[in-house]
Amino acid sequence: MDAHYDIVMKAREAAGQGTRLYFAYSTILDRAAFEEWRGQHGYDFFELPKGTLAEAQDLGLIYDFPSRWWGGRVAGLKDAPGQSVHGVVFEIAEKDWAIVSHKEGGVTGMCVERPVKVKIDGKLVDATAFTTNPQRAATDGPVSDRFIEAIVRGAKAAGLPAAWIERLQRGE
Repeated sequence: MDAHYDIVMKAREAAGQGTRLYFAYSTILDRAAFEEWRGQHGYDFFELPKGTLAEAQDLGLIYDFPSRWWGGRVAGLKDAPGQSVHGVVFEIAEKDWAIVSHKEGGVTGMCVERPVKVKIDGKLVDATAFTTNPQRAATDGPVSDRFIEAIVRGAKAAGLPAAWIERLQRGE
C-alpha cells in the first residue's frame, strides 16, 4: 500500500450509490499488469468489471506525460476532430471510482478526468476518461517502449481492432 490508500478509502466511504461510465484506453486494459498494481496497492477486493468495446469520438492519442516509472513519455488524449481512440467502457460503482482514479493518476494530480463521447454498438454515450493534467504535459524525450508494450498487450487482450493495435505499436 502507499500513502494514497487512505485518501481512496475515505473517498469510497463518502461515495454515492450510483455508477459511472469509464472509458479506458491505456495500460489498465493489460489485466495482468492491473492485477499486479491492484495487489501492490491493497485493492485486492476490487474487480474491474466486464467491459464493452467502444470508440471515443473526435480524439487522438498524444504522448505527453514524461514518466520516470515508465522511462519515457506515456499517452493521454487530445482533441482531434474526425479521429477516434479505441478502448473499453466499464460501468464502475461510485464507491470504486477512487480506485480507478488512483490507478489512472488522478489521486496524484498526474491525470485529470475529461468527458468523452464514445460509440458503443453504433450509439453515442457519455463517459469519463483520464488524460494528462495540462499543467504536467510535456513532449520532451522519447516515448516509453515499455509503455507501448503494455498498451499493446492490453489492446490485444481487450480485443481492440487490429488496425488500432498496429497504430499503437508504431507509437501513434
